[in-house]
Amino acid sequence: MSSHTPAHALGPHVVGQRVVVRRVIRGETGPSGGPALTDVLGTCTAWGDGLCVVVPDGEGSREPVTIRLADIVSGKPVPPRPSPRQRVSPAEAQRRALALWPDLETEPLGDWLLRRSRTSTARRANSVLAMAPSGVDDDYERVVAHYESLGQRPIAAVLPDSAEDALFRRHGWVLESHDHDTVFKLAGVAAARRSLRGVSLPGPDVVLSGDDELVTARVLGDDGRVVAGGVAAYVDDWVGFRGIEVDPAVRGRRLGLLVMAELLGWGAERGATTAYLQVLGDNERAHALYDGLGFVEHHRYRYLAAPR
Repeated sequence: MSSHTPAHALGPHVVGQRVVVRRVIRGETGPSGGPALTDVLGTCTAWGDGLCVVVPDGEGSREPVTIRLADIVSGKPVPPRPSPRQRVSPAEAQRRALALWPDLETEPLGDWLLRRSRTSTARRANSVLAMAPSGVDDDYERVVAHYESLGQRPIAAVLPDSAEDALFRRHGWVLESHDHDTVFKLAGVAAARRSLRGVSLPGPDVVLSGDDELVTARVLGDDGRVVAGGVAAYVDDWVGFRGIEVDPAVRGRRLGLLVMAELLGWGAERGATTAYLQVLGDNERAHALYDGLGFVEHHRYRYLAAPR
């Protein structure tokens, strides 16, 4: 028997990986009259001495399952189980991010959300959040009427190539700007902070102002000007960030990383376990910063606007 185990099969190399294993249940008969079979999905913790040990996925029993190698019919490694934060829907993630706009006025339209800010012109604060079926028959007409009554151009935030994307496009809506789609990214707060261990950060102090729900960070230059900053909001164990900016004249000095480190610490002090932010898909500098902190893509979305 060859000592080489193909990468796509089971073997000692899958210890520590998530696997699915189909095995024979000894002494039992299946529906067709042959041996009964069952599948085990979980993390392989041991392989050897004729046995395989798998700790099952799931919220129920996680007692290790010991399987005789002779009873294995088939199996393979499978992708890691998504974290609970990744299983949140795009619409739910977006609703959590409303905390970044404390003066936001919202009105439900079925499962859509009409958003308006009196102090900000940001699209995120002045558009309908339409990332699932609304459940309302005249949803389109009511969106248009709502924003026209406010004297605003109707704008919709939708998932690319979704039914909602198609709905607004059928009415002639176009991309609100030439920007790339926006990427909504998530990270574990603890993991993001661990990634900063041993990283040399610049010396300027970060000045925080705000309260326990919303805070603004500012880094002052030698002349007293704000050279870097950002905003963070905390609610229900999620901390979000927006407006992380660094003066072009001082880029390359890790000031953006300094701001993120301070805001992540602020969120952790309040009990945040999940961090989120949103960045345009073509902002390579920002993606490099956030990817280094462990942020991963959760979903992408775009803005469509009514024709002028």
